[in-house]
Amino acid sequence: MTRHRGPGPILVVEDDPALREALTLVLEREGHTVVAAAEGQKALDILRGPSRPSLVLLDLMLPVMDGFEFRVQQRQDPRVADVPVIVLSAGGDLERKTAGMTAAACLHKPIDIDELLGLIARLRN
Repeated sequence: MTRHRGPGPILVVEDDPALREALTLVLEREGHTVVAAAEGQKALDILRGPSRPSLVLLDLMLPVMDGFEFRVQQRQDPRVADVPVIVLSAGGDLERKTAGMTAAACLHKPIDIDELLGLIARLRN
């Protein structure tokens, strides 16, 4: 399976409205198109929609469908399984929690914006 790259938007999945808006503004200022969702089910609907994102920034603790279930559903859907995911979490023991998720990267909150932008550049090229 080839990894999806290209012009699709970045999907920011974050239930904290202030952080979701801040990430959106930073990414847009860097020239990226961004779509956002506050919970996992809405994010999955966006991912499966006509304007397929090329990258997902995924918080783990979300209402309706958490980030873990989002990844299970995403990985089971061949239409979107190849879209890379960067996991974002404030929780401890992030590496252990995400070991089976096969995420492209995991970042601890508070997020180092330069590190995030570097990962995005690497994953979208």
